[in-house]
Amino acid sequence: MSRPKKMLPVLGQSPEPERAVSDPEIEGCADDCCSGDAAEASASTPATRQKNPEVSVGGFVGGGFEKTVVRVEGMDCASCAATVERRVAAMPGVRRATVNFAAGRLDAEHDVGLWAGEIEDAVRAAGYGVAKSGEAGGPAFWRTPRAISVVVSALLFAAGLALSLGFVGAPELVRVGVYLAAILVGGLPIFRAALVGLRARHLDMNVLMSAAVVGAAAIGQWAEAASVVVLFAAGNALQVYAVDRTRGAVRALARLAPDEVLVRRDGLEVVVAAGEVAVGETVILRPGERLAVDGEVVEGSSAVDEAPVTGESVPVEKGAGDAVYSGSLNGQGGMLVRTTKRAGDSTLQKISHLVEEAQARKAPAEQFVDRFSRVYTPAVVAVAVALAIVPPLLGASFGEWFYRALALLIIACPCALVISTPVTVVSGIGAASRRGILIKGGVALEATGRLKALAFDKTGTLTEGRPVVSRVLALGDHSEDDVLRLAAALERRSEHPLAHAILTAARDQDLPLVKGFRSFAGRGAEGEIGGARYLIGSRRLFEERGFPLATAETALAEVERAGETPVILGGDGVVLAVFGLADAVRPEAKATLEALRSAGVDDLVMLTGDAEAPARRIADGLGISYRARLLPEQKVEAVRDLVAKHGSAGMVGDGVNDAPALAASSVGFAMGAAGTDVALETADVALMRDDLPRLAESLRLARAAERIIRQNVIVSIAIKGVFVLLAPFGLVALWLAVLADMGTSIAVTLNGLRLFRKANT
Repeated sequence: MSRPKKMLPVLGQSPEPERAVSDPEIEGCADDCCSGDAAEASASTPATRQKNPEVSVGGFVGGGFEKTVVRVEGMDCASCAATVERRVAAMPGVRRATVNFAAGRLDAEHDVGLWAGEIEDAVRAAGYGVAKSGEAGGPAFWRTPRAISVVVSALLFAAGLALSLGFVGAPELVRVGVYLAAILVGGLPIFRAALVGLRARHLDMNVLMSAAVVGAAAIGQWAEAASVVVLFAAGNALQVYAVDRTRGAVRALARLAPDEVLVRRDGLEVVVAAGEVAVGETVILRPGERLAVDGEVVEGSSAVDEAPVTGESVPVEKGAGDAVYSGSLNGQGGMLVRTTKRAGDSTLQKISHLVEEAQARKAPAEQFVDRFSRVYTPAVVAVAVALAIVPPLLGASFGEWFYRALALLIIACPCALVISTPVTVVSGIGAASRRGILIKGGVALEATGRLKALAFDKTGTLTEGRPVVSRVLALGDHSEDDVLRLAAALERRSEHPLAHAILTAARDQDLPLVKGFRSFAGRGAEGEIGGARYLIGSRRLFEERGFPLATAETALAEVERAGETPVILGGDGVVLAVFGLADAVRPEAKATLEALRSAGVDDLVMLTGDAEAPARRIADGLGISYRARLLPEQKVEAVRDLVAKHGSAGMVGDGVNDAPALAASSVGFAMGAAGTDVALETADVALMRDDLPRLAESLRLARAAERIIRQNVIVSIAIKGVFVLLAPFGLVALWLAVLADMGTSIAVTLNGLRLFRKANT
């Protein structure tokens, strides 16, 4: 699968963070699903992001323009986005208006002289409410005007049905009046949105549904007209409720960080706004508090819940020198934290905004649906018009064929089809973010679900990235414990990674005192223990000192054959031991690779710049293929070879050293991306923790999303096809057409949201 090439940041230079603002909120979208051009208009262009998170309206853009950003609640389909977008874009002075349906956000660039309140008025005129800055989540959904109007409309419709029963004997005028009241109470938002759509030349679901209601009333089918309104309004409300819950849960990430911080300044402890805390200041984190900024612990220790950032469910012990992230919940200990980023630049803020942007990027399946809808809707509307005109001209009953045309008109909107993919993408990306996995868009989600090949960096990805003692070959009559104790005593003063590995292996031993210690940079060391002189280091050091190695050649060959680094210990002219040191394989690596194979990834290959022997040792132990001694550009070629062979291939690395290979892959996975701007910007999928099993989890989630998308699209097209065929023969009542349309929409919505619900279990 081809995709746009990623722009790589300059290594060593953090990219300038871009953030979206998140104030005033719009509630109560009265629109529903519609044609493909609406879906295309809603999310094809990522909204321009603003750098000051404290500014909600009027942010300076440049060139004499400002930007107003509002939150849109209640959208259940791309049609809602298109309605708001077109209304605002038509205002004098508005340069551009973009609505991100998945994130529920409107970005409007406009003249400096245009007041933000005028944009809010335009939104209200389109049939939407605007929540003021700082407003809480609002009343429960069942107490909102939308839900109340649906309930009242349904009760009036039920009363109308009761009055229509023969034994009641209510006058016709009373029955019609009750049905009309049900239509007005439940349908007023629909009719208002339809007028807005007509003015914008936008043939959306509200227009089609309103036409069906008016047409049914015109031919005296008042019960049918009322049933259309009640079923449509109820289905629309349920969809809004379901989708808004997912949007709200994702946005809640950004709100986890507190607004105020206790800071130590000039010897005093003062409470300041989080946005006023500068880099390098000392923040006091008390037990039970959430951190507002990214930082580094300088004093104290505590167990910290990092789940919002890394997805880790178990609190992590933090002490001096450890990194901590905004939004993390402190445990029982108190800590002093030196800030490393401003509040608006924190990892949590970056994740939440990248998730929003990711949800706006269309998956290939969604692009297919858009193209299909652009043809389907006008074609079915044209057939409906012909059905209402042609048969009556040929002598057939106008009322009968007009009724059939109205049923077909309701079916003309590909409501369920248009929402089938984006709701699953929103759900999948939101569920992944809850697990500490950032999937950057529908393209990345779908591509991940189709991967058949994965390439891995070795050091730090499949291995621990640090040497350990893998074997101790004691020579003569010396024991392993004795030679390890002598070696550790000599290495105690060394800072070399190999020395640290030997010290770690002997940490439970009492080490003897070393006199006359001498270090040889990069080669080894020597010293006197118990009156005897000992030497430890590489073969080169022993050869330089003229130390006989004949008795150690067999042991050296064994170590080198295994792909390990040999370290020699000698004393009194005799080699006492040979240690084999190697980069340790991660304990979870083998199980993760097996999980990937079970998930359908057939080709697993390790790419490394390491020598042949150590690369072979790691690959053989894990049961995968490998390519060794690769330069960075050769890694890129190896990834391209995999892409050419399988059609797509992923690359797993740290996101910094492996940036070129990540960019060359179909899907780049960055390990341990929390706090790393380069990894977050470069990768398609960023694993917040350095946790290899998350890789298999991301593939399982993406494959589940792909299955659900396929299910939703097939079901939507099948049901629409059946009703399009039945309607011209008079086999579909208006209420049944609405029930099928809205029922399918609700079904695909709930099916898509299954992914998000699993993240909470």
